[in-house]
This record gives sequence, C-alpha cells and structure tokens, in this order.
Amino acid sequence: MIPYGKQDINQADVDAILEVLNSDFLTQGPKVPAFEAKVAGHVGARHALAVNSATSALHIACLALGLGRGDWLWTTPVTFVASANCGLYCGAQVDFVDIDPNTYNLCPKALAAKLDQAEKAGRLPKVVVAVHLCGQPCDMEAIQDLAVRYGFKVIEDASHAIGGKYKGEFIGSGAYSDITVFSFHPVKIVTTAEGGMALTNDDDLASKMNLLRSHGITRDPQLMTREPDGPWYYQQVDLGFNYRMTELQGALGVSQMDRLDQFVARRHELAARYDDLLADLPVRTPWQHPDSYSGLHLYVVRLQLDRIERTHREVFESLRGQGVGVNLHYIPVHTQPYYEAMGFSPEEFPESMAYYREAISLPMFQGMTDSQQDEVVRALKTAVGAEQA
Repeated sequence: MIPYGKQDINQADVDAILEVLNSDFLTQGPKVPAFEAKVAGHVGARHALAVNSATSALHIACLALGLGRGDWLWTTPVTFVASANCGLYCGAQVDFVDIDPNTYNLCPKALAAKLDQAEKAGRLPKVVVAVHLCGQPCDMEAIQDLAVRYGFKVIEDASHAIGGKYKGEFIGSGAYSDITVFSFHPVKIVTTAEGGMALTNDDDLASKMNLLRSHGITRDPQLMTREPDGPWYYQQVDLGFNYRMTELQGALGVSQMDRLDQFVARRHELAARYDDLLADLPVRTPWQHPDSYSGLHLYVVRLQLDRIERTHREVFESLRGQGVGVNLHYIPVHTQPYYEAMGFSPEEFPESMAYYREAISLPMFQGMTDSQQDEVVRALKTAVGAEQA
C-alpha cells in the first residue's frame, strides 16, 4: 500500500535520538530549547514554544489570547476537528466561515460578510483560526485587515504549512497574526513523532503559553507572588497542563529541520509532476495562489463527477483496492454529530460541502519515488474509468 503520507527518517535522526537516550535528560533538557530556537530562527519568529501536539498548541494559544466563556471562535469547516475544538476547551462558542472555492481555505469575502452581520448582532468573534489547508497559506493580509477593523485576534493553524511562504515571508514569522501553530505528526512535513509548536512575536503571549504548557508552574522569581523560600522553590501561578515535549522529540525535530527545505522542494517536484500527469483526467488539480509558496503537505484533487460514470465513493474504494492509500481531508467539522447537536446543518456552508463531495487526497510525501507516483496515476485512471486516456 502506498500511503498518503509518511515520515522520512535517516541515520542522522536515529543518531540524534540515541544521543539523548545516552544523556542525562529524557525531558526538560537542552534539546527542546534547541529545537525551538531552530524553528524560530528559520521562520523569523521571536518566540517558539514546543508542546506535545498541535492540538495542545491551539489550546494554549486560545487561552493566552483570553478566549473564554461568552466568547466566539470562528474557523473553517474544512479542517481537522482540533481547529474548532480548541475554542470549546476554553468554554467559548464556535462558528464557521465557508471556504474559498479555489484555495479551499477560509474565504476572506465570506468572513467579511459574516463579520458585518455579527457586528450588528453583537456577537463578533474574539479569535479567528485561519487554517492553511494542504500547506497553502490563507489570504492573511485580507484577514489581518479585517482583524484590525473588527478587533479579533488571529491564530494561523499552520499544521500543514511549515516551510511554506506567504508574500515571500516564511509562514510562522507572525507578520499577519498573533500566534502560529505547527504540527509535527509523522505524516506532516517534519516530524517529532507527535508534537506541535506555538510561535509568536509577543513577549506576554509567549510568557503565558510557557506557563500553560507546564502546569502553570514557574521558577522565575519575577513571576512569583513573594520571595522564594529557597533555590528549590517554585509556584503555580496559573492553571496549566502537562503539554511538554520530550527531549527525544526535540532532538528528532532538530535533526529533521536540517532537511526541511529539501523536503518541501521535493514535494513541489512531485506536485508539478502530478499536475502534468493528471492534466487529461477528469479531476481538478490544486490551484496555488501567486502570493503563496505552499508547504504541500497534501495534494488534493477534486473529481469532476459529471465526467465520470462512478461515484466519489467508488473511485475512492477503487484506489484503496489497488493499493493506493488515499484519504479525504477533511470531513467538514460542522457535519460531525457533536457539532450537529449544536444546531449546525450540513448545507449551511455550501462550498465546504461541495468540496467534501469531490475531494480525494493523493499520496504526497518527500520519500515518494517517481515510480510510486506513476503507480498512483495508473490506479487513478482505472478508478475513474479512463484507462485508455
């Protein structure tokens, strides 16, 4: 089975982990700070805080921005559930903004229209989570302009997008948002097995997230309520969580970052090759905005079902049956039973539902060979009934 995504581990990665296993620190040592510094330096952010998952990073980002009961978080329906759940964790309410039909990201025009209505109703969002689906950045300039006008905070959910750029700047630089979140799950561009990171240029936000990721505990006398009892002393000054990243993960991250640019470049080679090989098939290949340089975590095609005598499901199952591990990113969040119980209906966001009815994620990973890609294309031709194309 050719997977839709797969980690790329080399001997340098293995050696980095073995070094930690033979060291004095398996957690809370020097490797996690080194990883944070490496990512922050690469993307041009002032602060980077590594945690055990991107979900944890989203949670502490929302808390640091003051999201709580009585507040609203808005995001896109076409994302993993964590992009919305992070608001619920804080006691806030969640709503969605439909996608742009070309980029599949949160649509700035739909956002502007919804903000206008929300202002009149007195229920503007406190936080908007802009998800860079597949690695292609949202129109962050337009979203930032709306944030200034309507007074909400912006989190970039860049779980798919490390190594990508927007208007020539690396995603994560914080040029258009308050906080950016990366994921290092094994199918992502670089991996720490599990793991995530929150990046910001705001000292106060960084300090707050640093506390929240480790039980709300500090050993910094400047953050304490009184003089320390001695060198052993610490204080819990907030209600935090055990969201720390281990030294093993940090060491793997440092090693993986050495190949980030190489990983993304290979993904672009594969995407260009897919574009050529699929040009005559009844599928819509991904469109890339000229202002963006995608991290290309995913390569999503949309079936032109009016040109295919098979259903979406039949094509998907045919590909799986031929040994191609396709997937679908994502089932729109508002259609999940937990969210339907809040009153959301499937057709409330028509562009998201149209996407869901047609989308298939083809295999995309930096270790993918040209011959594997050829096999995927052959299987897709069979699946859509275009063997002779």
